[in-house]
Amino acid sequence: MDVVEEHDIQDKPTKKKTKKPKKQPKPPHENGNDSMIEKTEPEHVDAPAEFSFPPTFSVSEIKNKQRRHLMFMKLKQEKRKQKVAMKKKKKKERDALGDKAPPKEVPKTIENQRVYDETTVNPEDEEVAFDEGTDEFSAYFNRLTNPKVLITTSDRPRGRTVRFCNQLATVIPDAHVYYRRGLALKKVIPQCIARGFTYLMVINEDRKVPNGMVLCHLPDGPTAHFKVSSVRLRKEMKRRGKDPTEHSPEVILNNFTTRLGHSMGRLFAALFPHDPQFVGRQVATFHNQRDFIFFRFHRYIFKNEQRVGIQELGPRFTLKLRSLQKGTFDSKFGEYEWVLKRHENDVCRRRFNP
Repeated sequence: MDVVEEHDIQDKPTKKKTKKPKKQPKPPHENGNDSMIEKTEPEHVDAPAEFSFPPTFSVSEIKNKQRRHLMFMKLKQEKRKQKVAMKKKKKKERDALGDKAPPKEVPKTIENQRVYDETTVNPEDEEVAFDEGTDEFSAYFNRLTNPKVLITTSDRPRGRTVRFCNQLATVIPDAHVYYRRGLALKKVIPQCIARGFTYLMVINEDRKVPNGMVLCHLPDGPTAHFKVSSVRLRKEMKRRGKDPTEHSPEVILNNFTTRLGHSMGRLFAALFPHDPQFVGRQVATFHNQRDFIFFRFHRYIFKNEQRVGIQELGPRFTLKLRSLQKGTFDSKFGEYEWVLKRHENDVCRRRFNP
């Protein structure tokens, strides 16, 4: 038995010695088929990229949400890298050409791609000057009347709408806030005319949020209906200044260049007194851009002889003109000068001014 065990023990190492070692792959320079390796290696590397982003690749076809999000982020990152690489390449070419480099391309924006509005007018035009001298606001601009504004709300206003009206009364001089008490506007307008008001401003609300404004010029109109959005009261604004004083503010009207824009600009200008009080250093701005009217109320501060800072006092809001009606408010038999149509929204985005 001992002999057999020794024999077995001696046989095992001999078997291990007889095993052939595994052949290790030779490097490319030792193998004669270098061309085959060079051809096969790029195909093996590029295969996953071609498989992950084929020419007809669509992320929406992936059913798994996490996988779809991952593939979308990879695709977005790849496009970003290609864009950066193209920018670097163009910059190198421009640096190499020096003064002979072609001019830079102007980027496409909403502003420079707008369709020119044919109703844009020159303020020095004789026809425009004649129309402005005989319109409903001519008495104000001839200094025959002083503005007096009545601000009211819809029936049963909520706290946010009431605070918004009170803050508007601090912005507009000689403005008075009255509760409506269920009266119809047709009954309110004669009372306003009898008491010497030149404007009636009605703030409407929906779900406790101000969403509309009716601005009626008295006694002969016109009446404008606006959609109100992005309302922020003073307490909701960060880094605001102290409450405004009773001084009459300056008024800035930007980009009211069309015939309709001229009417809107004169409508807003007639809300404020003729002569601003520069001691208060307060400015009310109506900025028209992309058919929206942005309202801001600032106070400017002189830091030194060359530098000036501004503080926003609030409130701020955005207006969108819905309709312009001749005369005072009349929802049934009123004659409308301009109405925003739903199917024209896409065209209006590309035009100048409202």
